[in-house]
Amino acid sequence: MKIRIGFGPPLRTALDDPGELGALVDSLEGNGFDSLWLSERLTGPGPDPLIAIAIAAGRSRRLRFGTGVLVLPGRNPVVLAKEIASLDRLSGGRFHPAVGLGAVEPREQAAFGVARNERAAWVDEALPLMRQLWSGEPVHHDGPRFPLDGVRLKVTPHQDPLEVWLGGRVPVELRRIGRLGDGWLPSFMTPDEVAEGWAVINDVAAEHGRSVPADHLGMLVPYADGPLSDDVAALLAARRPEVDARDLVAGGLDDLRAKLEAYIVIGASKFVVLPLAAPADWDAELSRLAEAVLPLQQS
Repeated sequence: MKIRIGFGPPLRTALDDPGELGALVDSLEGNGFDSLWLSERLTGPGPDPLIAIAIAAGRSRRLRFGTGVLVLPGRNPVVLAKEIASLDRLSGGRFHPAVGLGAVEPREQAAFGVARNERAAWVDEALPLMRQLWSGEPVHHDGPRFPLDGVRLKVTPHQDPLEVWLGGRVPVELRRIGRLGDGWLPSFMTPDEVAEGWAVINDVAAEHGRSVPADHLGMLVPYADGPLSDDVAALLAARRPEVDARDLVAGGLDDLRAKLEAYIVIGASKFVVLPLAAPADWDAELSRLAEAVLPLQQS
């Protein structure tokens, strides 16, 4: 399997200055990274990921782009399907969407306007509907949220099919990936946990007469030089109290490479690495990161 290593900026990074975004894109492409992945937080400081990726795709020629993750609940799937298809077509097939339910955070959920107990059903209806729309054929859909009668998108993705990955780690999320996903991009999980989750996903996929490609297992891997900040430590303690934080966050670049190698052993081949704090100099940080981990990409 081809190992591919992408990069994601820290969640609290604004990237709202065109010069900073441009410098990041140029450095990623120049250093040989596979892709740039942007997260979505309506109430966070970062730009809308689809808009930022469109700007970045126009600036670059080889770099690919992903969302980790794009929130489906609260969006009209017809509008989103055309936005994604347009971005993939105009970038020459360099867009790789990963979607999900969104952060478990009251303000974020309120901002999207969908109650927590409605989000899963929204995804279950919206994702298969978007795939139908990407076919370019008229779509007739009798669903509880988005009934359609002969709606046809005339802009279709460059990639055929356009694959959609999902995040998540709890049992109901793993089963959804098995039913609906083309790949899995988890985070904050140990290699053993990922191996167990991957087995569940493949079993569920088989139950539904489908399969997830063997090389469509990814991993988002954070790293931090020095001690974890108090807010990151508190977040991890609340999210994964049963796991040591340093099993989930690499302590420097040597440990980051070791963690990537451990995930590769259990079958992961697509990675998004991200620092937990924004560097003072993107190019300097990406240069040393490339030296540490990109040799794995060439193997």
